[in-house]
This record gives sequence, C-alpha cells and structure tokens, in this order.
Amino acid sequence: MTLRYGIIGTGMMGHEHIRNIELLDDAQVVALSDPDRDMLYSAKKQAGGEARTYFTHQEMLAAGGLDALVIAAPNHLHHPIMLDALATDIPILCEKPLGISTHECEEIAGRAAIRKAPVWVAMEYRYMPPVARLIEEVEGGRAGSLRMLSIREHRFPFLDKVNHWNRFNAQTGGTLVEKCCHFFDLMRLILKSDPVRVFASGAGGVAHADEKIAGRVPDILDHAYVIVEFANNSRAMLDLCMFAEGSYWQEVISATGEKARIDAMVPGPARFAPGGVERASRLVISNRGTKQEEVHDIHVEKRVLAAGDHHGSTFFQHEKFARMIREQGAPEVGVRDGLLAVAVGAAAEESVRTGLPVTLPRMAMEGAA
Repeated sequence: MTLRYGIIGTGMMGHEHIRNIELLDDAQVVALSDPDRDMLYSAKKQAGGEARTYFTHQEMLAAGGLDALVIAAPNHLHHPIMLDALATDIPILCEKPLGISTHECEEIAGRAAIRKAPVWVAMEYRYMPPVARLIEEVEGGRAGSLRMLSIREHRFPFLDKVNHWNRFNAQTGGTLVEKCCHFFDLMRLILKSDPVRVFASGAGGVAHADEKIAGRVPDILDHAYVIVEFANNSRAMLDLCMFAEGSYWQEVISATGEKARIDAMVPGPARFAPGGVERASRLVISNRGTKQEEVHDIHVEKRVLAAGDHHGSTFFQHEKFARMIREQGAPEVGVRDGLLAVAVGAAAEESVRTGLPVTLPRMAMEGAA
C-alpha cells in the first residue's frame, strides 16, 4: 500500500519533508497547501509535478484522500491548523514547536486526547545518528547515573523565510521556543525526568542587528544560556549562539555520569561548511576509570544527508512515522513531549525577560500523554 501524504506549509521544511518522503518505499506526496504561490508551485515541482495544490489547508482537508498529514507551516499557524487537522482521522506529523505558547499546546493536547488517529511531534534531533547513538550508550549504562547534561549549539543566524516570520517573538514564541524546544525535548529524553525549574539569561541584537522589516527591528534572542533542573535532581544546560557560523561542530551534546562522559558532535549542514563538503559526526566516550577515550566517527548515507539540513534525522524520523501508520502503533514523540518542550522554552523566555527563575506550572507537567 502506498501511503498518500498531504503537506501543509511548503517553505524550507516543507521542501525537506518532500525530499525525505521521496526516499521512503511506497510513499507519495499527493497534496500540498500553502497561501504563497511561489513556494507552493516550487514544492509541487519538488514532489514530481502531480500533487494537487491548494491555497488553504481547509480545502486540502475537505478534499480527503490522505493517509498521512505533515504540518510544516510557520509556528504561529500550528495552533489553528492543528485544531482543524485534529477534526480528521488522519495521522499527523506536526513540526516543532507544537504551538507558540503552553496554552496553545494544552488546547491541542486536549483535542488530540479524544481522537483515535495518532499525532507525532517532529523532534528531528532525537534521530540524528550521533544523538541516537549517545542515547543508546546512556541507556546501556556507559555513563552510569546521569547527573549533568550540556548542549551547545553554535551556528549560523536564522535563515530568511517567507515574510520574515521567524524574526519576531509574536510569530515564533521566541528563539528559546522556536529553535530550542528540540534541545529541551532531548534533555527530558536523556535524563528520563521532567523539568521543574528554569533559569535563563540571553539577549539579541547581533545576528539581525542591521535588519528592519516593515519598519520593525527583529526582537528575537540570538544568544542565551539556559539551566534546567529536573525532578530526579539532575540538571542540564543549553549554550546557544546564533552568530557562530565558523564552528566546526554545530552541536555538541555531553552526558556525564559517575562512570563516563559521552559526547555527540554534529557538524552543520554542508551548504554552510567550507567547500560545501559533508563531514562525519562523532561520538566520544571518556571513561573515568581508565582515563581513556573511545572515538567513533559516524557516517550517514549520502542520499540521506542530501535530503535535508538535519544530518539525516528527518529521513529516519519519517521511516518511523510511516512504520507507525502501517502497524497502527503509537508515536515515539507524542503531544505531551511537544507540550513540555514548549513549556520549558516559554519559561526560559520569561526568565530572560524578568531575570528570575521560573517554576513550571503543574498543569504543564500533567499534560496529555
């Protein structure tokens, strides 16, 4: 059976989803929706030229004939689109963040809880091969009991997107929601605990200092430190810089326990690297007892790397999403995961604004499963 996909939102991530769905067996993008004509028809060409096109998602949903739905619209549109999509019986893959506020995510969670079809929140970073390997090593006990987790992302500024929607907090939820919900999700997953308190310090004004859009200067953060405390007495830190294009490793994730430290090192997209050449990622295990390092370079198939900017993770996520649909299983990344990732990001944004630590509300902690 060929799975028939519909994609709502045909910008950069919509195109990336199309390229990765094309790599799957027995899968086809048959419908596309976007109010931007240029992006819509570019996506139609990317999908092979036969997909039906719609300028509203309501028209696409009403037409039916879909086995899977991917939502890749700008952040501030996730909530209204999801409310319409949840009224169908189509399995949904919703790009991060689930919403731009905890309140939006809670409403989505409430609607999702009463439908039969699954909702998968797209947290691609879980599926980056070096990160997946780190998670495997941690769960296998190589580090011992984790006490600390640090995530450093030093990268290029936000890319130019349609109508510059990603330059303003009102449309993104803020950088620590838009960009960093991935990392807060990883913290929960790796530390096996829920977050209870958030401290953050950050600012903007470097990466987009010279921009003015419709008379407005971007108000998003472009660098920050975030510390998150967890219920099991572990803690994690995020070190974010959005004006560090020259970094050899874009992300470095370090999990430390009493036995060892495990580092996953991920290069940035090839198109931003010197010479445009893809590099292998790396896993390093520093053993406390032997005081020796194990170094493992991790290679990803070229066609998978070429399909997107996320080191192959979008493809591996789509493999699992398609398998879930065929086997009528449950999503690996559910609505509660999406809700809590946004809750931490929103708390971090609040902490930056107020200069105070933020305790996460109990209602976010007890969100939908």
